[in-house]
Amino acid sequence: MSPTMHLAQQPEADDLLGRSPLAAIVGMLLDQQVPMEWAFTGPYTIAQRMGTDDLDAAQIAAYDPDAFAELLRQKPAVHRYPGSMAKRVQQLCQYLVDHYDGDASAVWRDVETGEELLERLKALPGFGEQKAKIFLALLGKQFGVRPTGWREAAGGYGEDGAHRSVADITGPESLAEVRAYKQQKRSAAKAAKDS
Repeated sequence: MSPTMHLAQQPEADDLLGRSPLAAIVGMLLDQQVPMEWAFTGPYTIAQRMGTDDLDAAQIAAYDPDAFAELLRQKPAVHRYPGSMAKRVQQLCQYLVDHYDGDASAVWRDVETGEELLERLKALPGFGEQKAKIFLALLGKQFGVRPTGWREAAGGYGEDGAHRSVADITGPESLAEVRAYKQQKRSAAKAAKDS
């Protein structure tokens, strides 16, 4: 059974995230320099514009790059930087085709340890250490992907009861708690910089 997601804050987009591993990965990829809801609505918007109800890694990887960039650029744009993000999404999909036969869930399907999963996630184009840890925590907390040591591999994002990232958002209340945590971190960082 698919988890009920609350990241896009839009039922159809959240439904796609819950049932499509590729949509979840693409949403995580898009989650930078834009509000979380905008990023995680992106996979649904891409699918709609491609005339389908799910994303297909092989189809996206093979799409004409200029046409795919235009697809993300249409109003409302999928991201603040639609051109560069279109390229990243296609690179990610090509990687999944080359290494996992286009099956995003194969990234985590047979892993035995959290460390192994973290390494696989860090190998994905566009996924650095932090993004990989957040996605690992999301997989563990909301998708039930829990290889041995997954919480430790996810670092602070894996902590039970934490409200640090998208991994912890299960509804409006937890969304507000994550936003408050991020605001507190930004304020502390600014105060440290100004002192």
